[in-house]
Amino acid sequence: MATGFKLTRKGITAQLEPGERSLLRGLFADIITMLEPRTPASEDPLAAMVGLDTSAEAPDDPALLRLLPNAVAGNDDDSLEFRRLTERSLRESKTGSLRAASLALESSPLHLDNEQARHFAQALNDVRLVLGSRLGLKTDADAEALHDITEPGDAQDVDQYLALVYNFVTWLQETLMKALLDSFPRR
Repeated sequence: MATGFKLTRKGITAQLEPGERSLLRGLFADIITMLEPRTPASEDPLAAMVGLDTSAEAPDDPALLRLLPNAVAGNDDDSLEFRRLTERSLRESKTGSLRAASLALESSPLHLDNEQARHFAQALNDVRLVLGSRLGLKTDADAEALHDITEPGDAQDVDQYLALVYNFVTWLQETLMKALLDSFPRR
């Protein structure tokens, strides 16, 4: 069973079982696949350099929309313009963090410096956003209702299994964030 992240002399460390590592690698890979742009980068060198994507549109998938939200509530035209200016670089940034987190899983125990921990936290957050969307979580009360599912034997259907995974990722992210906070100098 996993031990949560802790601040040690070697950095931020955690011990994960092989099955837990495999689960996280699979989740990271699934989200990388979700984030891959549907269209190639612009052939215009300036547009490619600044990440302009004239074909970007709001995603139909609610989980992808959680990862790439509209920037301006209630104004579809401004949101679309902002999306076209920023979405490609946001996708690349998220994909980079997911790949870095997946690579970090190769060490056992898991040792992270602050930059690796930041990437790992971003990756875990993206996993939680997707799982939360798939589970239909809208409020804190919705998320609290899932916390009773903590044992693999408790999962009777796909949603309960997703809730189990959601709870594991949430716990892992909480321990990572606590370890990151502990790494900051005290005042």
